[in-house]
Amino acid sequence: MLAAWQCREPLPIRRTPMFITKKHLSRRTVLRGLGATVALPLLDAMIPARTALAHTAGAPTPKLGFIYFPHGAIMKQWTPATEGTDFELSPLLEPLAPFKDQLTIVSGLENKHAAGPTHAITPGTWLSGVTPRISHDPYGGVTADQIAVQHIGQDTPLPSLEVSTEEAVGGGACDRNYGCSYGATISFRTPSTPLPMEFNPRKLFQRLFGQGDTPEERELLAAQYASILDVVADKAAALKKVVGPADRRMLDDYLESVREIERRVQKLEANDLSHIELPDAPVGIPSSFDEQMNLMFDTVALAWQANLTRITSFMMAAEVSNMTYNHVDVPDAFHALSHHQNNAAKLERLARVQLYHNRAFARFVQKLEDTPDGDGSMLDHSLLVFGSNMSDSNAHDHFPLPMALVGGGCGKVKGGQHLKYPDRTPVTNMLLTVLQRAGVPIESLGDSTGTIAEI
Repeated sequence: MLAAWQCREPLPIRRTPMFITKKHLSRRTVLRGLGATVALPLLDAMIPARTALAHTAGAPTPKLGFIYFPHGAIMKQWTPATEGTDFELSPLLEPLAPFKDQLTIVSGLENKHAAGPTHAITPGTWLSGVTPRISHDPYGGVTADQIAVQHIGQDTPLPSLEVSTEEAVGGGACDRNYGCSYGATISFRTPSTPLPMEFNPRKLFQRLFGQGDTPEERELLAAQYASILDVVADKAAALKKVVGPADRRMLDDYLESVREIERRVQKLEANDLSHIELPDAPVGIPSSFDEQMNLMFDTVALAWQANLTRITSFMMAAEVSNMTYNHVDVPDAFHALSHHQNNAAKLERLARVQLYHNRAFARFVQKLEDTPDGDGSMLDHSLLVFGSNMSDSNAHDHFPLPMALVGGGCGKVKGGQHLKYPDRTPVTNMLLTVLQRAGVPIESLGDSTGTIAEI
């Protein structure tokens, strides 16, 4: 089995002698000066001559994105009319035309575990394939993104990012039997640990790049923070020697938290960000929803470029969102509009909202395509699951789901095809396939019955 970072099968061994004169630098090479050590980005000289990048320590590890839009899609405008590789993009998918060769549409998928409360468990079951326990204390399934974190997310400063564009909405996103946990996130680290989705771009930026509004402020604060961690750890370790067993257990938990923060600081220090032009921290949440959407996507792309994380889950709007889309001439609240009752005028406005979401996603994909990454682009080395856990928003059903896969996946996916699977195939079959192609060594996920080999 290939290691998690490997992206291609080994090349055949050649027995013919070669004369190699290219100088080879260690990937760990640094520039040392008086009192300073500066890490270097991946240089050509760090790749041995006549050696493919995929066989070096610089080989890219796939980046995984799980991009969720609520309230489903108008399926007649989402699903291509024909199957196979010779298909025409549907109206809603037209923004992804520039990336058709790295686009796979999978039709016929269902998530039966989202059935029940209209919206309250729809987001939180999208990536698990597990029916949650009836309780206000959450207990469902570990989601695909967090399963990936366990295997390919541990060597970055942040194992994963959970991002949204607006704060979770109450009301219909909650349920008297299930509470509010499943309606506010698509990511569960454990069956009982929902992960909050960060919707404030300033907080997201500072989580990634540190407190402070400018690079100079961030550098100063990071240095102060690291020294504080040393003091805390030393004092806690000394105290542990003089307290009882219960307190020692409590201190163990505390020290583990300190070690996790310290690990993140060390990982951040080890990252060379000199090749990335960081903007000043955002001032807060923009008044324009379009600006907010693009800012959050841009920050995710920046985090991937800096290798601060490689796994991201993203909610493009809150479940039961009351957001209005005046920037595309739709003054209606999104959730109210999704109850279209098959009214032609409402369907036309709803299609405009859905098309806007797809254009915003396509803009993010274009940014990945334009960003170099090793021997290709970030898009070449990414797998983006793009879809919803609802089909017809008026019927609130969960079949057939609008699901797409975008990206090269380090050469592990074919792209350029529309796959039609038997009706009600578990959506977890697609998710399992994506995880396996990313190097995650699992054989099943939730209610999966197999993989989708054609991907």
